[in-house]
Amino acid sequence: MKVKHILQSKGADVFAVKPDDTIEAAVGVLNSKNIGAVMVCDDGGKAVGILSERDVVRRLGEKGPETLAMRVSECMTANPYTCAPDETIDDLMGRMTEKRIRHLPVQNAGKIIGVISIGDVVKRKIEEAEQEAAALKEYINS
Repeated sequence: MKVKHILQSKGADVFAVKPDDTIEAAVGVLNSKNIGAVMVCDDGGKAVGILSERDVVRRLGEKGPETLAMRVSECMTANPYTCAPDETIDDLMGRMTEKRIRHLPVQNAGKIIGVISIGDVVKRKIEEAEQEAAALKEYINS
């Protein structure tokens, strides 16, 4: 299965905040959209980073409650790793494991067209395994 298939089934919504937004505002987006990461885009809509729950928690551990008043640009991961629509979920699993990341923006022709989470990848791997098991059972029983 490829990244583009995951985006087709889960949707390709990309939620974004601006670098000058507060962490508190960004956390509001994460919470209201029930997502684990949000893209950070400049005024022209160009992606300049990604802000994940992990980024926020790390900063809270360092700075405490004052983190909420900080700017997203002070907490985000600049120049995040990305993936392409034609990459396989096996490719993503390897990269996410190696780089210890949970979210990968999907980039096509220089534009972010979606975000894939490790949960999305694991869900699809489980579906593939279940389909293979069902096909083997059918084959054995026929």
